[in-house]
Amino acid sequence: MSGVLRNTDQLLRIMATLRDPDLGCPWDQKQDFDSLIPYLLEETHEVVDAIERQDYKDLEEELGDLLLQVVFHSQLAAEKELFDFESVAGRIGDKLTRRHPHVFAGVEYDNDEQRSAAWEQAKADERQQKAIVRDSDASSILDGVAQSLPALMQAEKLQSRAARHGFDWQDAAPVFDKVLEELEEVREAFDSGDGQHIREEIGDLLFVAVNLARHMSVEPETALRASSRKFSQRFKYIEKCVAAQNRSLDDCELDELDALWDEAKVMLPKFKKRTE
Repeated sequence: MSGVLRNTDQLLRIMATLRDPDLGCPWDQKQDFDSLIPYLLEETHEVVDAIERQDYKDLEEELGDLLLQVVFHSQLAAEKELFDFESVAGRIGDKLTRRHPHVFAGVEYDNDEQRSAAWEQAKADERQQKAIVRDSDASSILDGVAQSLPALMQAEKLQSRAARHGFDWQDAAPVFDKVLEELEEVREAFDSGDGQHIREEIGDLLFVAVNLARHMSVEPETALRASSRKFSQRFKYIEKCVAAQNRSLDDCELDELDALWDEAKVMLPKFKKRTE
């Protein structure tokens, strides 16, 4: 434990030195909360990528890069006398203790449903408290769903929040019908040629597709990322096959590319097993 603390203390000292007006790095000195947002998002995605690739050595490094962003933001806040890294760690520690009374306070739940309901109630109480602190009467069960989340993830969280308060279909069957209804509305919008209407209906279709995924206990963001990886693997197979013929994709007819796509669907699982 002492080694971990020494490493953490050293990291905090390094960050403070980088921000020092006289001794620090000019680039680090220029940064602020807003300028760091792209790096925070990038590092988060790189952590996810390492996990999905099951590259745990890379994960160790990427988690360090992500931790740097937490330390950097904490240093900026400390300079403004807003908060510091210690208070950030304290806040999350308090939150974990508060949300796990069955671990830290001797509370007993009969089943997972009770435990989940208590967790959501604790979050709702926290949202209400934040509204009080901000002197706001407008407290919504949807408060706290970040606007900057990836769109599929945001849609799933909004729907889940509403569903916990009864605003939801009971099962997946009517959601299938809603998907078909929204798809038909997309077709009608397309026929109208109204670009704004098309965008709106496409959005509605994607939103209800997220709802269908949720009813099937599928995390839509993860599912779409997996489909994107699968598309990339198959498309790269097509590229390799075309390159082996000393041709480019632009030289091929769509029927040829479709045939290679079908071939990739058959061949790629075999290649994967061979490389495992």
